[in-house]
Amino acid sequence: MQRRNFIKQSTLAMAGSTIPLSVSGFSLGTKPQYKMGLQLFTIRDVMEKDPIGSLKKVQDLGYQDLEIYGYNGEEDTYYGYKTADFKKILEDHNLTTSSGHYGLMNFFDKSESDLMRYVDQCIEGATTLKQDFITWPWLDPKFRNAEGYKKLTGLLNKIGERINKVGLRFAYHNHGFEFDDLGGTNGYEIVLQGTDPSLVKLQIDLYWVKHSAKRTPMEIIAKQPERYVMWHIKDMDKVTRDYSELGNGSIDYIDMLPKLDKSGLQFYYLEQGGNFAKNSIQSITDSATYFKDNLQRFL
Repeated sequence: MQRRNFIKQSTLAMAGSTIPLSVSGFSLGTKPQYKMGLQLFTIRDVMEKDPIGSLKKVQDLGYQDLEIYGYNGEEDTYYGYKTADFKKILEDHNLTTSSGHYGLMNFFDKSESDLMRYVDQCIEGATTLKQDFITWPWLDPKFRNAEGYKKLTGLLNKIGERINKVGLRFAYHNHGFEFDDLGGTNGYEIVLQGTDPSLVKLQIDLYWVKHSAKRTPMEIIAKQPERYVMWHIKDMDKVTRDYSELGNGSIDYIDMLPKLDKSGLQFYYLEQGGNFAKNSIQSITDSATYFKDNLQRFL
């Protein structure tokens, strides 16, 4: 009787376990490894008019984690709310923010003391929000030359050192201009070679790599996979090569995502900078639906 009960109990335990079944290389019954993220810049128009209502819609669509933008260091505000208040708003909507695009590029040609003062403000805001990363998002066109990129690498290292010392981390986000030829090299190569991997991580924008780089995202990430801690996922219009809703464009993420080295990946964000088929909210709705139906299983 004891043996019979043991076998019965063991069988029930196995039936109720979460051991996944594998079909065509994918696991069934397992949760995605990463939170579904959104770069809020996508809906900047409605965030300006109604931040709380916009975040409620984001939550309803299934987004869980945000990359934010627009921090006001002097006033310590995000979207017009004091940082502590904005943190409470996120909590009320069961949302987190793991990264922010901060206005560091606005201090590129300012004094180092002015830059570091703003860095300290960013640290204060990011710490209150419990973010993991402070991210450098942009470079003014007048600095997109070999000399400008070399100066940039020095600034990135200094900023990264300051941010890492307080337990946060720092990353650089690419666009397409980093891949413009600069006499046998390009801005992206200068950034990669001139920055300390322990201080400056990388946020790869997969759209811009497909749009402007000579190498594929797989080739780029494979060179230094541990540095690529964040991805931006957005699609490319089949005709204009502008942004597009996921699934409407020319980038085959179903083919790409399984091939990308995820050993360094911690966060990803869906994004669409513009060119909405209808409006920004409808676009994040359509992209969320396509992503959950077709791509989330790879992450």
